[in-house]
Amino acid sequence: MDDQEQAAVVVGASGGIGAATVRLLRASGRFAVVHALSRSETGFDLEDEASIAEAAARVAEGPPPTLVFVATGVLHHGFEPERGYRALGAEHMLRDYRINTVGPALTAKHFLPLTPRDRRAVFTALSARVGSIGDNRLGGWHSYRASKAALNMVLRNLALELGRTHPQAVVAGLHPGTVDTALSQPFQREVRPERLFTADHSAERLLAVINGLTPADSGGVFAWDGARIPE
Repeated sequence: MDDQEQAAVVVGASGGIGAATVRLLRASGRFAVVHALSRSETGFDLEDEASIAEAAARVAEGPPPTLVFVATGVLHHGFEPERGYRALGAEHMLRDYRINTVGPALTAKHFLPLTPRDRRAVFTALSARVGSIGDNRLGGWHSYRASKAALNMVLRNLALELGRTHPQAVVAGLHPGTVDTALSQPFQREVRPERLFTADHSAERLLAVINGLTPADSGGVFAWDGARIPE
């Protein structure tokens, strides 16, 4: 990075991975400001586009963001992941799409115009390995899988479009592994202890992945160890 002032934006800063990412970014000293956005702290609501636009307007008053990290997602809150198609329900599916797909897409709509065109900038969002169509061998978890697969398509679209105007930009999805947060707690029984990460460890690994991404990687989804996840 050069010595120009730059900002980072973390959406979902009150969650486990989001909060850990904010701490690491602030400790790094790389950014003039790290904007920590969440519904509980700043009124940023992925289901309310007006709140997203208001947050972008506040960010626009300072240094341009060269990192926007959407560290949000929903899996089971109020619903159990569907084990089979008989459990499908419109309310569950639409909720997952609103938070896992539409919210990050609208965040990109309002924050990508703030990123500089003359240097590297990264827009990334938490995806999931189970959102991979090519890697799906088990089925089930219909709403979560489908909403993350749709997010991956949104990210690919954004990468193609942004590449025409921001040649150094990177857009990518990130799979954090199984992290010891509220999202994964009901499903940790089958996870080997060495594969259950703390939020700090996951955030550290994800930031390392982000730092290693190039424009040639834009549009892809990458796991916490840097491996590209099949589409």
